Amino acid sequence: MNLHQFRFVQEAVRRNLNLTEAAKALHTSQPGVSKAIIELEEELGVEIFTRHGKRLKRVTEPGQHVLKSIDLILREVGNLKRIGEQFSAEDSGTLSIATTHTQARYVLPVPVAKLREAYPKVNVSLHQGSPDQVARMVLDEVAEIGIATESLSDYPDLVTLPCYEWQHVLVLPLTHPLAKKDRISLEDLAAEPIITYHPSFTGRTRIDAAFAQKKLTPRIALEAIDSDVIKTYVRLGLGIGIVAEMAVRDDGSNSDLLVRPLGHLFGQNVARVAFKRSAYLRNFVFKFAELLSDRLDRNLIAKAMTGHVNDYEL
Repeated sequence: MNLHQFRFVQEAVRRNLNLTEAAKALHTSQPGVSKAIIELEEELGVEIFTRHGKRLKRVTEPGQHVLKSIDLILREVGNLKRIGEQFSAEDSGTLSIATTHTQARYVLPVPVAKLREAYPKVNVSLHQGSPDQVARMVLDEVAEIGIATESLSDYPDLVTLPCYEWQHVLVLPLTHPLAKKDRISLEDLAAEPIITYHPSFTGRTRIDAAFAQKKLTPRIALEAIDSDVIKTYVRLGLGIGIVAEMAVRDDGSNSDLLVRPLGHLFGQNVARVAFKRSAYLRNFVFKFAELLSDRLDRNLIAKAMTGHVNDYEL
């Protein structure tokens, strides 16, 4: 048996048992992938997959155990490569970060700049996506660290730690009637067309839950994943906006909009960082996490990676 066979089996499962897609992803031929998997099954003496003709139908019970071992082996192979990189070039390499647009646009610029200052030979690769895509990129080792508000804690193979708390805010034109109110209610919001995030982004689930609890139906005029897009449509008069507070920091670009905090309606959100469980983290990965939040330090993260830190300790 060899690593190529292990990768072929793992990729076949990732591609929903489609060997053609697995072959494309691995830059090889479909017959080659099929042959390698069959040879591995013959060597192990068990069927990893059930088949219908030449097509894979499902993973067998012994195949599930084989997959767990393959995942562990390939994870440790990845760790070996990182250990080599760490000690051959401790202050260089690429830090791959998976995150949402809001985090990339409003939260990460300062930590990334500080990391580059501390490690000038380290390149940074940003991968943006939905929270579920962020989690998947960390699990698939496309990224070493993931940052998002939703979903990350739903994956048992990720180690996630709270990074910082934030609340939603209301943005509206200076002349809007709600601008005269000191404290906004859910009923006030429900009476207006609302421009806010897509349901899977930036704490939208908290917004929906708050309205549902009051048995109110918000008038969602437009959904977006980009805070700047939301603010643009607010300026055009399409409705009032609900965005993350990070998107309206006082840099002069939002002087034409009135901002009101909405934490009393939607509560506090927690942005989290995520690492693949048992992954080997290089020095600059620890450094970047420390730059993200004063709650995090190398020792704490290292303990969490072995399952010895809970949220309450932060």
